[in-house]
Amino acid sequence: MEKDIIKFFEKDRFAHFVGIELTKVGMGYAETSLDLSEKHLNGLDVVQGGAIFTLADFAFAAATNSNGSATVGINSNITYFKAPKGNRITAVAKETSAGKKICGCDVDVLDEDGTLIAKFSGTGYRKGLKIDFATGILTKIK
Repeated sequence: MEKDIIKFFEKDRFAHFVGIELTKVGMGYAETSLDLSEKHLNGLDVVQGGAIFTLADFAFAAATNSNGSATVGINSNITYFKAPKGNRITAVAKETSAGKKICGCDVDVLDEDGTLIAKFSGTGYRKGLKIDFATGILTKIK
């Protein structure tokens, strides 16, 4: 099942463009990673906040969709604590609330040393569609 979910999320064109990889996924849980390069830096030569946000948002998406219920983000917030050290950052997402229509998820973003660099909180809306991860087909939940 994990392989099917990872394969399904490989179709996310923006995450692919940025260079984000979904490395782990389970029920209500996901980890994403990004190998940093010059293209991720802003004018101050530090990692652009949007790159960190996108990494966290992708982990949020994988965690909240992992149960097969198509979920989209309706609200999110991120707090940045410090610039990352090293060349790789990781986001760890854990679903904190899983209602029929609304869910919540917290995401910690860590640098290579395991230091917390940002914290993301998101709310998702369940669309009433079931995801078949093997085929990518969405069907209405009855």
